[in-house]
Amino acid sequence: MNTTKALLSLMVLAFATQLASAQKGVNDLDPVTERKIDSIINLMTLKEKMGQMVQYNGSFDLTGAPSEIDGNTKLQKLRAGEVGSMLNVLTAAGTREAQENVMKYSRLKIPLIFGYDVIHGYKTMFPVPLGESASWDLEAIENGARIAAVETAASGVHWTFAPMVDVSRDARWGRIMEGGGEDPYLNSVIGVARIKGFQGTDLSDVFSIAACAKHFAGYGYGEGGRDYNTVNVGISELQNSILMPFKAAAEAGVATFMNSFNEIDGTPATASVYLQREVLKKDWDYKGFVVSDWGSIVEMINHGYAKDKMQAGELAVKGGSDMDMEGLVYEESLVPLVENGSIDEALLNDAVRRILRVKFNLGLFEDPYKYSDETREAQNVYTEAHLEASEDIARKSIVLLKNENNALPLKTSLKSIAVIGPLAADKDSPLGNWRAQAVPNSAVSVLEGIQNKLGAAVEINYAKGADLAIGERAFIQPLKLNQTDTTGFADAVAAAAKSEVVVMVLGEDAYQTGEARSYTDITLAGVQQELLDAVHAVNENIVLVLMNGRPLDLSKPNEQVPAILETWFLGSRAGNAIADVLFGDYNPSGKLPVSFPRNVGQEPLYYNRKNTGRPSSDLIFYSGYEDSSIEALFPFGFGLSYTSFEYSDISLGAETLNADGTLTASVSVTNTGDVAGKETVQLYIRDLFASKTRPIKELRDFKQIELEPGESKTVTFVITPKTLEFYSANNIWETEPGDFEVMIGTNSMDLKKAAFSYE
Repeated sequence: MNTTKALLSLMVLAFATQLASAQKGVNDLDPVTERKIDSIINLMTLKEKMGQMVQYNGSFDLTGAPSEIDGNTKLQKLRAGEVGSMLNVLTAAGTREAQENVMKYSRLKIPLIFGYDVIHGYKTMFPVPLGESASWDLEAIENGARIAAVETAASGVHWTFAPMVDVSRDARWGRIMEGGGEDPYLNSVIGVARIKGFQGTDLSDVFSIAACAKHFAGYGYGEGGRDYNTVNVGISELQNSILMPFKAAAEAGVATFMNSFNEIDGTPATASVYLQREVLKKDWDYKGFVVSDWGSIVEMINHGYAKDKMQAGELAVKGGSDMDMEGLVYEESLVPLVENGSIDEALLNDAVRRILRVKFNLGLFEDPYKYSDETREAQNVYTEAHLEASEDIARKSIVLLKNENNALPLKTSLKSIAVIGPLAADKDSPLGNWRAQAVPNSAVSVLEGIQNKLGAAVEINYAKGADLAIGERAFIQPLKLNQTDTTGFADAVAAAAKSEVVVMVLGEDAYQTGEARSYTDITLAGVQQELLDAVHAVNENIVLVLMNGRPLDLSKPNEQVPAILETWFLGSRAGNAIADVLFGDYNPSGKLPVSFPRNVGQEPLYYNRKNTGRPSSDLIFYSGYEDSSIEALFPFGFGLSYTSFEYSDISLGAETLNADGTLTASVSVTNTGDVAGKETVQLYIRDLFASKTRPIKELRDFKQIELEPGESKTVTFVITPKTLEFYSANNIWETEPGDFEVMIGTNSMDLKKAAFSYE
């Protein structure tokens, strides 16, 4: 084992050991700390309380308009103790400088908390969250978040605005790339894994950072897949689908929540008393604080819900929003609102208490500069061990969608291979959107990965074929796609014609998904389909490598090519990971966390739909389409392997589950192929009759197993009453007596079934 791999193994072992111990979250109150907070609040002026509820951007805005506060005014407010948090202040030296202005000059010397969008890595990039979720590997996901926390903390930052646990069922929504897909349960367990990775077992550890569950709530349900758009759902859908991952995050002790831009049923989430006060802080007894999304408080004026900043501030603080992110509302409204009797000062006291609690838990009162260590920063960012960990999770995140006639894996004995496509040599798009401090063009490209794998022994014929995007590419700039220029087609066709096999790397530019990147067309963008047609005309032996952050409509490519690999945006070492799968050094094991449609007209599309009163029929009177199946082209949970797995029928431990009992459901899984492989065995439940209509199936558990050729293993799931619970007509979470189906299989469509009852 080489030095870097040995170091990586030691890191993983250390992280696993740390995270295996008891998890301490924000809900675990320390009486001594609470008394200290009481003392501080008693000393604070009204303006100082307001200050703790204000967050300023420390640099040019990356997600909205430039800050309205000039640098000198910002400095004076920091020194006056009128700012409690800053975002986008980076580096150990930069955070120290900002912190010093508070600690040297403010009256009470309450330290700042620094936040940053660390979504899938700080400088070492991991797969985008949707892609990483395709691994279904909770340990690897947790380790990725831990490494991101190490780099972030070493760079002076205390707090990440992640994980996003929004259930997302519409491929048109660009921000689907930032979460765990369409399923509430999968989002829940992945979100908890990321929270554990970020926060570790002790938030005061110098390599732990505070996590933030976002966006509370309903953001992924925007009408038409449009970002920031209106959401219309009932309480049953809200509780059973949207809120499940947030409830899991709260129970896991996530340090903070972020509310959402959208409205639900006419009330902006930022001002929702129901969401923030009744559900989160009362029903779930949550003790952390809620930060607004960027400017979401002032945006209530645009919603038509508040007439001015004064009313927006009143609605937000009464609604339970504790910190104003760059909205410039609380600093103008809170003091006069208390002084004129519009709001009770107790609301400010509660918000400040929650904010101070997180600062105490981070250890900032003990040492405000504990994260600002330049030596530690130099030693712990973008290390070889971190890059190897990124490559490991990248391999696990790749999904084999199609493999006719064993087109994959490719043989290294090939004499020639064409590598074609606008993304084939792209070293930037694999970094994905929301890339924090990643160095542009620093990723290993697919072409480089293949070259690293094959060396000079195989003729590699590369041709770009066409540009995907033209002009400037940036987070805040509209992306202009190439819709007409096909001048590179001739080179691509020539390369394909003289090669045994073609690897075509197509999909999306990194900036086609992410915030504000909604699309109505989710086919291959620009001239890519034309390029595929041209290459296919001279060489049908094509392996399609997809690079994208959302589900795509692959109906036409699926008819043309024998093999399709879904590789998402895999991060820093993307090309190496993809080459390992292409040539069989790694057997793909990823499973889709989101359904891939047959066409955009199916969106929103998700496996756990309701049955309706007319689920199917030989006549026209059913809930379907005249011109398309209602089923996905590639369903949730789907993913092939270079081997094959055979499932036995389900064996139930009993036919009845009692209120104080458990029930086991087992299957035997056999590797019937020629190579070792990893399989994700999935368990789904259906409640056949309930006080509220239930989905046709719901993921409730999964287990990953590795099997040698010919090997069999029995996989046993334990079903408890909690497995069956839902938010019922009684407006509580409960398990109702009745009949159930249990389904176990390799994806949400190919399932074995058995029946039991709950009494």
